[in-house]
Amino acid sequence: MYARSPLALDRHGLAFVLALHGAAFWGLLQMKLATLPAPLAALTVSLLPPAEAIKPQPNSVRPQPKPVASRPTPAPQSTQLAAPAESPTESPAPAPVAVTPAPTVAAAPAASAPVAAPSQPRFDADYLDNPKPAYPAISRRLGEQGRVLLRVHVGNDGGAGDEQLHTSSGSPRLDQSALDTVRRWRFVPAKLGREPVAAWVLVPIAFTLKD
Repeated sequence: MYARSPLALDRHGLAFVLALHGAAFWGLLQMKLATLPAPLAALTVSLLPPAEAIKPQPNSVRPQPKPVASRPTPAPQSTQLAAPAESPTESPAPAPVAVTPAPTVAAAPAASAPVAAPSQPRFDADYLDNPKPAYPAISRRLGEQGRVLLRVHVGNDGGAGDEQLHTSSGSPRLDQSALDTVRRWRFVPAKLGREPVAAWVLVPIAFTLKD
């Protein structure tokens, strides 16, 4: 008889062990002590090429952002009011006119009546009998002549209170003779209404060689 090799013996032993385990597992299944695992889902793996291999397409167009529609800006309203269209058949009623009362002006005090100026004193009345100034003899010999104008203040009694030389005749002797004579004259006093008042008056005296 031929001797069996160890390898063949091991194969037969392994087959026997597997058969024994299969019979045991079958028995467990029959007794529902073990369940078969659910079938595993198939997992599909897609391998991507490396990043260097991905090249951008020459004709690819980058998507542009959508334009944002701007809201229309409202037009500024005009502050001027449009004039109403005139009706061809009806004329517009006139606008009411506001009447502003005139400011009250305080009545001005009544102007006082102007005060009447007094009448001038008189010196030519016949009843006064005023003498003429004396013609100085030396002035006659020298041929001096001229017109003297005196300013005399006449009191309310008709007397001369003050005498002033207003215009000279050119000769001191003639001027002095006129002053000395008029100082003794009487006058009709000036009157304010019916009352005699004092006032100034101009008295002319002429010296001529024909007198």
